[in-house]
Amino acid sequence: MYAILDIETTGGQFNEEGITEIAIYKFDGHEVVDQFISLINPEIPIQPFVIKLTGINNAMLRSAPKFYEVAKRIIEITEGCIVVAHNASFDYRVIRTEFKRLGYDFVRETLCTVDLSKKLLPEQASYSLGKLVRSLGIPIADRHRASGDAMATVKLFKVLLAKDTNKEILTGLVKSEIDSGISPKLLDILDKVPSKTGIYYIHNEQGAIIYIAKSKNMKRKVNQHFTQNSKKALRIQKEVFTITYEETGSELLASLKEVREIEINKPKYNKVLLKSTVPFALYKQKNKDGYYGFRILKKDKRRKEITCFATLQEGEKFLDYVTEKFQLCKHVNLDVAEHKPCTAYSNKKCLGACLEIENKKAYNARVEQFIETYNTKHTNFIVIDKGRTIEERSAIWVENKKVLGYCFFNLNHQINKLNILKNIITPLDQSNESFNIVESFVRKKELKMIPY
Repeated sequence: MYAILDIETTGGQFNEEGITEIAIYKFDGHEVVDQFISLINPEIPIQPFVIKLTGINNAMLRSAPKFYEVAKRIIEITEGCIVVAHNASFDYRVIRTEFKRLGYDFVRETLCTVDLSKKLLPEQASYSLGKLVRSLGIPIADRHRASGDAMATVKLFKVLLAKDTNKEILTGLVKSEIDSGISPKLLDILDKVPSKTGIYYIHNEQGAIIYIAKSKNMKRKVNQHFTQNSKKALRIQKEVFTITYEETGSELLASLKEVREIEINKPKYNKVLLKSTVPFALYKQKNKDGYYGFRILKKDKRRKEITCFATLQEGEKFLDYVTEKFQLCKHVNLDVAEHKPCTAYSNKKCLGACLEIENKKAYNARVEQFIETYNTKHTNFIVIDKGRTIEERSAIWVENKKVLGYCFFNLNHQINKLNILKNIITPLDQSNESFNIVESFVRKKELKMIPY
């Protein structure tokens, strides 16, 4: 059973908002079986921009019930339900805050239709409620009013339920953020962490950093620390006093900063970075017949790698692409002893190195051509990735295979003015590990790379 809801608020500072309207539709997976819709007197003024957005003004709410007068009905209609909302972390936080003021601990599992839509509808240009439902042909009335937005969320949720045929994603995205075992202290800390991409720092009471991590959703990751029962999680729960964070927008930038910050601060609950985050590498080696081949192996500091990979599968996929594009031979790469045709020979994607037919000099020249082409492209470049807002982008500057730094710029900024970008970069660690992380991300995420 689901309680699909939407609220309108007064606006204002974090955790000081008041609810001005609420709509809840109780949904059994097929149809709405109950509903509650009401204006609410927040007993504080509404921000002018909110009045313009929703059309709800202070005069309309003077005779409306106060929150404590509708609190019992909200508890009853949501009892035993998963609370569903578009951007659920906001609606749920505000409702919980209202109940806290009454001395009541309102606890429900939650499900966010933004997160669910990103999983099940990955090609959408926007995940705002209005644009998303319009792209799906779902009618929406009374936009920015609780009843209209909640009903649009009901219709969107029906579409998402139908798409999630195995219910695997739906089950995985249900959050029990507020578990009965979480202390009020941890709840207060969790409330302050955004559901954004970035890097966060867990501090003890003396201000020392005891743990650092990056995440695509910092709030969800911190919640895991507060609900898990591992030895490390229980120690963090006991010692945490506050959490600071930095939004990056870019998962790549968060990864680069995580490595650097752990190396600098050496938090006691982070594993020392003895292991590389990109432990596999591509190496060139000559087989017994004199042909150069490529192998994906564990990184060896004694040998010069061509490029590195986070996983063996990532490396194998890249090697398959290179082998096909440069008409190389899989048997040479695998160092197969027998002279028999490889699978690509019959369709002329291999020119016969497996049978020792192709001229060694010509074959090895193509191997060197790939290495030269790759090194030329991957020596000096800028990676363009997401920024902290919709209008913003991040730029990560690489020169001579060293990560010099990063900066943020607006979409209306001229990216071809490289001298401007270079002047505003914030320095980053220049280790080989950082460069390997950048290469791996560019391949996996297909990020925009500008050689210069």
